[in-house]
Amino acid sequence: MPFCYVGNDRSQTGAVNKNGIKIFYRTYGTGPIKVLMIIGLAGTHESWNPQIEGLVGTINPNDDDDRSSGDDVYSDKGIQVCAFDNRGMGLSSIPKHKSEYTTRIMAADAVSVMDHLGWKKAHVFGHSMGGMIACKLAALCPDRVLSLALLNVTGGGYECFPKLDRQTLSIAMRFLMAKTPEQRAEVDLDTHYTQEYLEEHIGLKTRRDILYQEYVKGISATGMQSNHGFDGQVNACWTHKISRKELEVIRAEGFLISVIHGRCDVVAQVSHARRLADKLYPLARMVELPGGHLVSHERTKEVNEALLDLIKASETKTSPYDWTNLLPKSSSCWTTSRLNSEAESSNPNIFVGIAERLRCIILYIFGIFVMAFEYVKRVFGRLKPVRVGPTLT
Repeated sequence: MPFCYVGNDRSQTGAVNKNGIKIFYRTYGTGPIKVLMIIGLAGTHESWNPQIEGLVGTINPNDDDDRSSGDDVYSDKGIQVCAFDNRGMGLSSIPKHKSEYTTRIMAADAVSVMDHLGWKKAHVFGHSMGGMIACKLAALCPDRVLSLALLNVTGGGYECFPKLDRQTLSIAMRFLMAKTPEQRAEVDLDTHYTQEYLEEHIGLKTRRDILYQEYVKGISATGMQSNHGFDGQVNACWTHKISRKELEVIRAEGFLISVIHGRCDVVAQVSHARRLADKLYPLARMVELPGGHLVSHERTKEVNEALLDLIKASETKTSPYDWTNLLPKSSSCWTTSRLNSEAESSNPNIFVGIAERLRCIILYIFGIFVMAFEYVKRVFGRLKPVRVGPTLT
């Protein structure tokens, strides 16, 4: 099986050490255009299947032993895709300590996969947590990135906390209580898609019924994510941050960026994605679609078109100002000039931003108390004495 071994001593080129972390990957298609896909929390490489099929025309992986991809010149203009399981999920290693899961470490994993394949540069696409990892990769190794696609992403930290309402609190509680593939599938559907999409009829069945069977089958095949893997990946999201200096590094490299987001995402709020896109002006284009957190599945055609547009624009050296659909004033707080930054420090809009952060923190703390209360209530409810009859076995 195709594995990339990541040594404990990390470098941009990555050390091969079979006593270290192993990352499971798959490649699809052939061609000079390389695309690296990084999936999000609790997802496997197969979560990218709709995009893989859209880019290369098949979801059948290349031979396990085929590592001749490199940066060779092909006679055709095809695309080769690599998707992999992040540490903590799927067939990749599952470290036990949360400290071994950060977006910086996981970005190094991604670079190690590129080195393993012999890829000098690639178009880097990331979804959710994978978008955070992709953004960190772009900041640490900007010379390895041809373009950057960030799907349903936030800036990490408090931005990972969803909008607090009855629906998201219900989803959070059900997620924490899910112990079987069937329970987890029910929660995942409400997390990934909009209700309108799930209730659409495909023949005699709703899309929810069809997807439910697919999810149960998929979760049963890969198994529920381990506690170590889940806690570690959550830690990577919660501790993620892209500093102003890192944003300047990304902008200085000049590659094009597409920020793609579902307007009805209950996990990653679209306002955070808009803010990140503004910070990356003039390189970024904001693509908002009617969909949920897994907009790449809900609006596959539109997302694939956006990704192909990004690849084409990058390959043809399109000017950032011809690429972006954002207004210059949106990024005024993130200009590279220190003088401008100092002048803006007295802008009253900054106090509005601080107030917004404070509101989010208060809502977060309130949400934690609500979830803790509900959990304790359920636990005590289960402790009520009941009569136990004879077993049937």
